[in-house]
Amino acid sequence: MNLRDLVYRLYARRVEGRLDHAQVPKHIGVILDGNRRWAKASGGTPEQGHKAGASKIQELLGWCAETDVEVVTLWMLSTDNLNRPEEQLVPLLGIIEDAVRALAADGRWRVHHVGTLDLLPARTQAVLKEAEESTRDHTGILVNVAVGYGGRQEIADAVRSLLLEHAKKGTSFEELAEIVDIDRISEHLYTRGQPDPDLVIRTSGEQRLSGFMLWQSAHSEYYFCEVHWPAFRKVDFLRALRDYAARHRRYGT
Repeated sequence: MNLRDLVYRLYARRVEGRLDHAQVPKHIGVILDGNRRWAKASGGTPEQGHKAGASKIQELLGWCAETDVEVVTLWMLSTDNLNRPEEQLVPLLGIIEDAVRALAADGRWRVHHVGTLDLLPARTQAVLKEAEESTRDHTGILVNVAVGYGGRQEIADAVRSLLLEHAKKGTSFEELAEIVDIDRISEHLYTRGQPDPDLVIRTSGEQRLSGFMLWQSAHSEYYFCEVHWPAFRKVDFLRALRDYAARHRRYGT
């Protein structure tokens, strides 16, 4: 361990010691951004960057468990990412599949897929379904893996699901127009039954949501971190929690 690492570790302990667990967000959304830029800066390939980013996930979840976070949503692949060239997309999907298998095999997390399965290859669909089924009874952190996810797509899927549900019941359009509201749409989101994210973290210095959890993040707090995702450290995570705890959430009031 060099001097710099020692300083960071001591600083992290200091921040953690002052953290009020009563003020910790219960649901954290994370936009895992910067894998390719991290790889380029270190002289590696995009594939190496994605692998490094995937290995960081278990560390993050360990930090979340230590600080009493209950739900974590990880944006691993957007619907826009599906338009990448095949030579980029196929290796990336393989890395994601391995990461999801590792989450399921860990034994601590309950894995839940958020996104549109039909947009994904059959192999990826099977991995996601198996991970969700095999961890259904786990009691640890609920880990939403957002794969093939887009915020606009989620809202469109929720409305479509709502319409199909009432079509089966014979509800007329006039009747549906009278009863549709925010709560009814929320019941058809990918995250139905879950609390909305209290905090959304995005790495790599980008200060935009890019469509992440558009509906659920209406009252979320945002934390933009300069470091690329593979280089994200515990001290960066604790700084985000500290920053969140210092804010006064108004929920529009």
